[in-house]
Amino acid sequence: MSKIAGKLAVITGATGGIGYEVAKRLGKDGYTVILNGIEHESGVKRVKELTSEGIKAEYYGFDVTKEEEVTQNINKIGEKYGKIDVLVNNAGGLGGRSRFEEMTTEFYRFVMALNLDSVFFASRAAIPFLKKGENATIINYTSNAGWNAGGPGAGIYGTSKAGVHAITRALAKDLAEYSIRVNAVSPGTIDTPFHTQIKSTKPEVFASWKNNIMLGRLGQPEEVASVVSFLASNDAAFITAETIQIGGGQALGI
Repeated sequence: MSKIAGKLAVITGATGGIGYEVAKRLGKDGYTVILNGIEHESGVKRVKELTSEGIKAEYYGFDVTKEEEVTQNINKIGEKYGKIDVLVNNAGGLGGRSRFEEMTTEFYRFVMALNLDSVFFASRAAIPFLKKGENATIINYTSNAGWNAGGPGAGIYGTSKAGVHAITRALAKDLAEYSIRVNAVSPGTIDTPFHTQIKSTKPEVFASWKNNIMLGRLGQPEEVASVVSFLASNDAAFITAETIQIGGGQALGI
């Protein structure tokens, strides 16, 4: 076991999009950042980019839907550094669309595993090391779909994100006695490479999305990263069991 000077943050699904911006922001905040993902080349590339900016970073490749992989790798990280200060359960996604009548059990289980099981596996494994951390915290990602159940074909995604909302509050209750805080962010429509295909194939549809956002524009990954940075900081030391909407008012609808 080797101790590090400063704090350690683990971010799942951090080789691109919002996760990478969160890793970069926490790195600039002074954390050693551990990036997780399943694309090895992207992980290595991202670590080089962060290192070139003076950020201490490492990449651990594992699938957050696989219990053994998550447990083994979180244990490796915790044992190497002696603690974990921040766990950001960023990994997740729509997984595709399917109406319930046609939905296969395999699809159901995949979406639930990607969004909800992953939070459980990573959090459970990290707790012993968070207990050794400084202002230790877990930050999860839910979605408007957790409240409105999602659009057509996204019902199981909404169900999984409602589960994330609940497990965030349950973890906060469970870990309060150790002064470990647990919160969630709920990003609205954020302009990331995730939307590249629709941008190129249906630009008019992409452009119309801003019409449902009170502030009249899409969010940027950096705007999510700044809120995660706040929740991880001492400035948020008395905030737990909360979900912060980052959607320009999108959740209210217009």
